[in-house]
Amino acid sequence: AAPDDLDPDIVVIQQPVQNIYLAASAAMDMFVSLDALDSIRFSSLKADGWYIDEAKQAMEAGDILYAGKYSTPDYEKIVEQNCGLAIENTMILHTPEVKEQLEKFGIHVLVDYSSYEPEPLGRTEWVKLYGLLTGHEVQADKAFAEEKSAFEEVKNSVADEADQEPKTVAFFYITSNGQANVRKSADYLPKMIELAGGRYIFDSLGDEDDATSTMSMQMEEFYAGAKDADYIIYNSTIDGELTDISQMLEKSSLLADFKAVKDGNVWCTNQNLFQETMELGTMIEDIHTMLTSDDPNLDTLTYMHKLK
Repeated sequence: AAPDDLDPDIVVIQQPVQNIYLAASAAMDMFVSLDALDSIRFSSLKADGWYIDEAKQAMEAGDILYAGKYSTPDYEKIVEQNCGLAIENTMILHTPEVKEQLEKFGIHVLVDYSSYEPEPLGRTEWVKLYGLLTGHEVQADKAFAEEKSAFEEVKNSVADEADQEPKTVAFFYITSNGQANVRKSADYLPKMIELAGGRYIFDSLGDEDDATSTMSMQMEEFYAGAKDADYIIYNSTIDGELTDISQMLEKSSLLADFKAVKDGNVWCTNQNLFQETMELGTMIEDIHTMLTSDDPNLDTLTYMHKLK
């Protein structure tokens, strides 16, 4: 039972939470690591939208049902099957009427702000919240400790190379209107590059007090700031994976003059990069390997591949 003297703006969530509607796709990997997939009943992605095998299999088996994307959920299905909680990412802030409608139906809405964490390990630590909600606190502590250990291993490797000048890295994708979408300097992804022993090419981009993690800039501005980057990582999350440099140059011919393109140091993320949030240590290790390997045949890592 909840205490009687709670402030009226405090939402009471009873443990353990069941029949979750998960619209924050980055949290799915955390539920998998907790062995708490059975607490999720609804997904905002269809089975073919998941790169996490356990989530895909659960949907194909009917254990998790597609209930519409975050902006147009299937209210009837969600209410009919007694949804205990809706977990949304920050995109829900652009459609506040959806949040209000869910709450009118008596469904509490929790907004996952893990993507705003400036430290990668801070993002991983959100697994403790989901462990608490689902009654899997022991599993959450174990999962977090394992990931923390992976971070420490990479940190120790980078420390041994402290006397070397860090390589610079640009991380971006080209939007449909021809702009470059980049991460702000305070975002967790530039921090991952730093932890891997590199340096994000935009070291003072954006206001630290602004929680949004990305921004778009005109290609001329992007060219001026990133043309001398030693490495390029193209973010494939929005418009799909690339296999060769020519595909990237079709998006903007200006990229042909970039140092990384001329040197052949162009990489692309795999589609699973942002879904597998419990593997950030491995992702940092991938970036570290990219920056330090002398193997000319190195073209595939766990979460990235080199463009031909």
